[in-house]
Amino acid sequence: MPLRWQEVAVPLFVIVSLIVLKHLPFADGLPLARAAGVVAFGYAAFLALRLVQGEEALRVDGWSELRPSMVEYFACYGAAALAMVLMSAIIVIGGTKHVQATQMLATFIASLLLGSGAVGIGLGGLFTKVRWNDTLLEHRNTFGRENQIAWSDVRSVRPNWRGITIATHDAQRVTFSQFHSGAAQLAIHATNRARRNALSGSEGQITPVA
Repeated sequence: MPLRWQEVAVPLFVIVSLIVLKHLPFADGLPLARAAGVVAFGYAAFLALRLVQGEEALRVDGWSELRPSMVEYFACYGAAALAMVLMSAIIVIGGTKHVQATQMLATFIASLLLGSGAVGIGLGGLFTKVRWNDTLLEHRNTFGRENQIAWSDVRSVRPNWRGITIATHDAQRVTFSQFHSGAAQLAIHATNRARRNALSGSEGQITPVA
């Protein structure tokens, strides 16, 4: 699957922001250079895993199913592990006098952000289930709530910050991660069905005679 522009712009923006902050007085003493190195290493790993992401969905009992990719596992468990390391560092060396309060606060905020990101990736990607056949698209979220939509009702397919959203005429929606293995196949299939439904609807309309 081709890279989306957000997947390139966001890491570059973060790295440039860290480099700029390094030269500001209030950020003096923060390990921003190390943070930029961690972000650059993580992005390199992300690109490597993104390029080997599977394009085809898994076939199970007549259904095509999406599967979490190595990108999502790396992002979720990597962020969780790094958050735990940072929080452990706060607990272990937090009481020493040579550690500045600014460094402790920045480390704590980074730990919270990484932990929140890991939870969000897990809830939105790793523990959801999306599958489809010739007639239905089925989505089950982390908490077991199931949503089914018929392909004949699909109206549009749009990318957004959460992934890719398939919407129907009656405002039902299914959103899945673009990082799932098979996501490209599902997006193409849904787009073709939306176009077919739009053509069928336009052909069914009666054109008034002038």
